[in-house]
Amino acid sequence: MGMNNNIRWNLGHICLDQYLWIRTLTKEELLIPMKCNEWFGYGTSPSQFTAETPTFSQLIPILQQQPRIIQEKYQDRMDEEFAPTEMGMHTIEQVLIRTIFHEGLHMGAIQALKRQLSKEQHFA
Repeated sequence: MGMNNNIRWNLGHICLDQYLWIRTLTKEELLIPMKCNEWFGYGTSPSQFTAETPTFSQLIPILQQQPRIIQEKYQDRMDEEFAPTEMGMHTIEQVLIRTIFHEGLHMGAIQALKRQLSKEQHFA
């Protein structure tokens, strides 16, 4: 099918990406374990998963809680100016716009993987 990652990896990457860009911008402590970067960061793949890698069912509540966590921590700082990232983002608001767009790309990959799995199960 041409995809190197699975649904679990895409979900973990969606969560990690938003936190990483916020951390890159603010230089504040990452809100999730840094080890997640080893499993879901750029250039990683499911072949690097270990017994410690969060499962699909563990990732769902993390993703569900993420908007509330970010809102509570940054709602009053959305327009605060920081030194720009290498992509030119200099506010939390800009990071959120970029990461939500990026999330859509990964949601497309998840949908494609789900369609492929559905086809395979249908023909099994």
